[in-house]
Amino acid sequence: MPAPSPVPLPPASGAWREGDPPGRRRWYEHGEPLRLEAGGELPGARLAFETWGRPAPGRSNAVLVLHALTGDSHAAGPAGPGHPTAGWWDGLVGPGRALDTDRYFVVAPNVLGGCQGSTGPSSPRPDGRPWGSAFPFLTQRDQVDAEAGLADALGIDRWALVVGGSMGGMRALEWAVGRPERTGALLLLATTAAASAEQIAWAGVQTGAIRADPDWRGGDYHGTGRGPHTGLGLARRLAHVTYRSEPELQERFGRAAQGAEDPWSGGRYQVESYLDHHAATLVRRFDAGSYVTLAEAMNSHDVGRGRGGVRAALGRVRARTLVAGVDSDRLYPPSQQAELAAGIPTADGVRLIGSPHGHDGFLVETEQVAALVGELLPPPASHDRQEAVTHPPECGTDGRRFSQT
Repeated sequence: MPAPSPVPLPPASGAWREGDPPGRRRWYEHGEPLRLEAGGELPGARLAFETWGRPAPGRSNAVLVLHALTGDSHAAGPAGPGHPTAGWWDGLVGPGRALDTDRYFVVAPNVLGGCQGSTGPSSPRPDGRPWGSAFPFLTQRDQVDAEAGLADALGIDRWALVVGGSMGGMRALEWAVGRPERTGALLLLATTAAASAEQIAWAGVQTGAIRADPDWRGGDYHGTGRGPHTGLGLARRLAHVTYRSEPELQERFGRAAQGAEDPWSGGRYQVESYLDHHAATLVRRFDAGSYVTLAEAMNSHDVGRGRGGVRAALGRVRARTLVAGVDSDRLYPPSQQAELAAGIPTADGVRLIGSPHGHDGFLVETEQVAALVGELLPPPASHDRQEAVTHPPECGTDGRRFSQT
């Protein structure tokens, strides 16, 4: 009987590369170097983004959807060429769904520093070499600055709704605090006003695992043929435990062994196999440098920095706001959402999403999230629906171009 074929090793990075199928992505090119909060600037920045639905002439029906740490612009739609996974909020975006693309123009960018088409550590510098260890430190505010450039280019002066969970919720909050005139409504899910010591600690353990991998090479592994897969896989395993709840893991897996494996003889428990699966999947679709960059950006999150503190910053929000937490979330506990709701003048208390799935509940419980969206999104004006154009403009009001590749 022939030996089974070996599983091919993943590439050094799971990042999207020039020449890969573009899928549904389009690109926004930031014309000027992007000035960064930590100092310096990022030249040649661009954002990959996807859109669904039709923009009304006044862009009054535009909705901004912001993804979490390992998400990307592919919020809806099947997996396929250019998109290694199906849309991460597919149950929420589409005709007749909460973000009804027959009524709303939905925009989802891949965050700056990410690896699925936006400029990040795996991207080429102006001289053509990968950024690698030379990629600058980013904060949530830098990422929102880039997203504001995208909005300008699309001709969107004010979003009907900005929505995000976890890291996406951090950026949504920055939109509402830093640009209150551009945020019509705000939905914050399983997020916080500032990263806590425990959240920083968990992220530090994850980035430490990546940096301890010999194939990390100080961040300059791109093009070597080998990436820090062991470290990135460990980071994902650690993170995933914090994303789910202890009761769920116990109910699903308990102490059961994986198939015929014997944990007393080097085999695995089912829960270990589950974590191995998530690690292997991420390694093939993500970039370790982006993971470090984005985790550190999350650790930098403090909406009150330079604004007189958290309470003063939250007081700037003018958008109609709903804040929701997940009742079983041990990474971003509901007490953090209570702080947000108490400080935002336009918030209507805290809503709890009932879920056994822990932090990931904001991604899993789409029906409950859909009900929250429905409270915030009124139907667009009838004349906007009737006059909506079929596709986003090729060129925004400031003359900057979009590209398909």
